[in-house]
Amino acid sequence: MKIFIAALFCLCSASIFAKPYEVGDIPHDLVGKTIDGTEVRVSDFKGKVVIVSFWASWCGPCMKELPVLSGIQKSATTEKLQVISINYGESRQMFKKIAGVLEGTAMKLVSDANQRTGRKYGVEGIPHMVIIDAEGKVAAVHIGYGESQLPALVDEINEIARR
Repeated sequence: MKIFIAALFCLCSASIFAKPYEVGDIPHDLVGKTIDGTEVRVSDFKGKVVIVSFWASWCGPCMKELPVLSGIQKSATTEKLQVISINYGESRQMFKKIAGVLEGTAMKLVSDANQRTGRKYGVEGIPHMVIIDAEGKVAAVHIGYGESQLPALVDEINEIARR
């Protein structure tokens, strides 16, 4: 009986927790809902580079990364690039507070309170960023954040945009 239960657990957990995306993968389309309840899909931005970033308010590196992503969004404009900033694992109430503070940014702010989208994207830790090219395929995945990585990240985004 113990072997059966262990085998069943392995099968179930394998289907619940996806591995992180790899370059060339097609990411899950529906990423969540905005503060007003509008569904956001990666396919809404076909033809643009899309940065999907998972974060939470309690995550120090995430809070350092958010203004950087906002700056990238602002400098690139939404004609060429769209940042989808996903609040991961926090209550809808907390998301609304944070979204209020970030109001006015061109980033799409999305809630993933139940972590459903994060599981589909293979998120095991945050910040977790997936860069999607204009054709809708994963071009890069970054887990973690470091200020020393910023120049290389900006170069990488520009290179993906030129393809």
